Amino acid sequence: MWPRLQLALKAALAAGIAFAIAPFMPGSAADYPYYAPLGALVAMYENVAGSMRQGLQTLVGLAIGVGLAFMLFSLGEPTPLTVAVVMGLGVVLAGLPRIGSGRDWIPTAALLVLLVGGHNPDSFSFGYLFQMGVGVTVGIIVNLLVFPPLHFRAAALSIAELRQALAQQLWDMGKALKESWPPEHEDWARRSDALAAHARSVRFAVEKADASRQANPRRRLHPRDLDLDYRNLRDLERITFHVQDVTQVLADVIWADDTPFVVPDEYAVPLGDALTAVGDVLRATEEDHPDRLAELAGLADAAVQELTARIGSEPHTHDAPSAVESILVSLHRMLRVAKPGQPEVQQTNPSGTPPAG
Repeated sequence: MWPRLQLALKAALAAGIAFAIAPFMPGSAADYPYYAPLGALVAMYENVAGSMRQGLQTLVGLAIGVGLAFMLFSLGEPTPLTVAVVMGLGVVLAGLPRIGSGRDWIPTAALLVLLVGGHNPDSFSFGYLFQMGVGVTVGIIVNLLVFPPLHFRAAALSIAELRQALAQQLWDMGKALKESWPPEHEDWARRSDALAAHARSVRFAVEKADASRQANPRRRLHPRDLDLDYRNLRDLERITFHVQDVTQVLADVIWADDTPFVVPDEYAVPLGDALTAVGDVLRATEEDHPDRLAELAGLADAAVQELTARIGSEPHTHDAPSAVESILVSLHRMLRVAKPGQPEVQQTNPSGTPPAG
């Protein structure tokens, strides 16, 4: 709520300043002061770089629209046919690449020159473009100087929340494996899509934080390693992929009638312990001292390796193939990402599909 209120206050300030100085503009521009606050509003964006980009794109779109209107005047008095042709050309030109938010102003500017400019399109067009340019400039300056926002805290919080959500998912699955089957708690089985959506929202938050520092003078006072945030984001996206894979495998084994795989009873508890241990590593990445993280990572790795060795040394005594090996592979890959100083090597999941991210 506060970012929106802050943006509204700056927009109000910029519009007021623009309207105050508009009557002092040269020539016929002084006759159209109400376009200056409009330009200030157009340029007001949630970050400084966005204000500059949006303001420039708007002015380019306005200039193209004014040019279209003059082309119509060169054909004589406007008629329904010529207006339709110019508007159609405006919509076509609005599809030009890199014009961004200026695309919507092309037909709008052309129509304004036709309707408001009347018999004096030269004077109106000059005043319109000049005052919009003044307003855009004021809007950019206000956004640049009046507490330009930095969204670093939101990015950090979103990363921490996703890491905690992934840890909670592993803990819940570990708990389910230790309950009598089918487990009483099954909320975890429906979280796969929610985890993917959460990961997308984290990427949006990090990219928003990155955009907020561009052309922002406050970045020198509040430095932040966005490269580290991007690395953490990519790691969490990989872990999310593997957690989703484990979630789907376990849900199918427990509830799907057509799944040929099983989790043998003798492996359920140690597999649950391994899931819980990997969840502890994710939680410790956010909260604990590096030495504690290394200790928990070692315990989780030992739990995964011990169960892997046990499965390899014991004869297969079940009619259906075991899903435990697939889950252990996913846990191993999560640890490759989460353990300190050990970046993950790109691998594929059991079906041969590379992890996203």
